[in-house]
Amino acid sequence: MGEPFFVKIKAFLLINIGLLFVALGIFFFKIPNNFATGGVSGIAMIMSYFFSTISVGPFMLIINIVLLIAGFIFIGFNFGSKTAYSSFVLSGMVWLLEKVCPPISQPLTGDTFLELIFAIVLPAIGSAIVFNQNASTGGTDIIAKILNKYMHVNIGKTLLIADFLITLIAGAVFGIRIGMYSMLGLFMKGFIVDLAIEGMNISKEIVIISEKPEQIKHYIVKELHRGATIYSARGAFTDEEKEVITTIVNRRQAVALRSYIRSIDDKAFMSITNTSEIIGKGFRTLSA
Repeated sequence: MGEPFFVKIKAFLLINIGLLFVALGIFFFKIPNNFATGGVSGIAMIMSYFFSTISVGPFMLIINIVLLIAGFIFIGFNFGSKTAYSSFVLSGMVWLLEKVCPPISQPLTGDTFLELIFAIVLPAIGSAIVFNQNASTGGTDIIAKILNKYMHVNIGKTLLIADFLITLIAGAVFGIRIGMYSMLGLFMKGFIVDLAIEGMNISKEIVIISEKPEQIKHYIVKELHRGATIYSARGAFTDEEKEVITTIVNRRQAVALRSYIRSIDDKAFMSITNTSEIIGKGFRTLSA
């Protein structure tokens, strides 16, 4: 059974919002500062330096077309329609910004480090949103997947090596100072993407021991519309057997459940922990 229509629309909107964040970071902060922190945008910035009549947006489009053709040839047509769409739309967004916005030949501020932060954080958040919808922005990801399929090279290592080489070339082209900033940005990028993805998927696992388990179970199922696991446990001090309720909810539901339990049993025991990889009904599916 396919995904419901509203789920597909939500995923489509989120992918485009994520791509817009990436495009804004590239156009307003990466390009003016020559922060080539890997990826297709980094290659395009280097090529645009040597062929100044062609801007970064068109170069990104050309590179993505070549890489997507290679992906379909070597990986197959199941490579991913979302990734193909994201590659073209991101290139188009950067190109459109170059057309509709006044040319930005100089950085927006005189603070290079501040601009580096925005050049990394905006695309990282955007990429995290796109990755969370089981897509990617394409680019060097495609090269990594091809090498992984035929040479069994680890995708993460391949991406890091490819981006590292692009950053080294940027340092040779734009100067050691920009190269060092780009290298710093490259290391920051992976960390922030992982942090953003984890933050988007964060849930709360709550373990509850109470004298009023039936009321709590009813509230979780009927009011929060979540499931729960019930098991019996015996206390080490009292040797009494009690029901232990375990449930996983989002942040808002966790606050509501905690308040409800306090209102009916202020002596209840609760253990609340963060978790970001929840797979199953009501959360992420195995295919996501």
